[in-house]
Amino acid sequence: MKKLIFVVLLIILAGCNSRSNQTKYTDFDYSFARSGGLSPIYENLLIKGNKVHYSFEGQGKKVKKDFIISNDDLIKIENTLTENKFTKIQQDYKKLYDNISVEINVKKGNNAGSKTDASLIMQKNKNHWEKIVSAFQQVIDSNIKSES
Repeated sequence: MKKLIFVVLLIILAGCNSRSNQTKYTDFDYSFARSGGLSPIYENLLIKGNKVHYSFEGQGKKVKKDFIISNDDLIKIENTLTENKFTKIQQDYKKLYDNISVEINVKKGNNAGSKTDASLIMQKNKNHWEKIVSAFQQVIDSNIKSES
């Protein structure tokens, strides 16, 4: 009987731990994700307040890191989204396969929305999209790639 109670408690604790890890992936203000390709990669940058979770898997590498982002970097991201009219960017709906695509989700502020270049971005918005992608990539480069 004691073993049965122990097993039930272990299952409950494992379930609780699993849920706390899942909130890391669902509770965010900004998310940047790159995925796909012939040799698939999966890269995620999730920002909640000043806390950031980064993960990368592909090309024989696996990286997971949590770090703090500065208020200046957050302001830079928000300003880049606003200046480049994130919510007005139009996606093309032609299908692309085996392409590495980027998806950006914003859950707070005036720029709340979701965009992806999985089916490309309309030509007139391409420059704006590249500037937005670059803002997120700079956060990754300054906090992750500099350690490699």
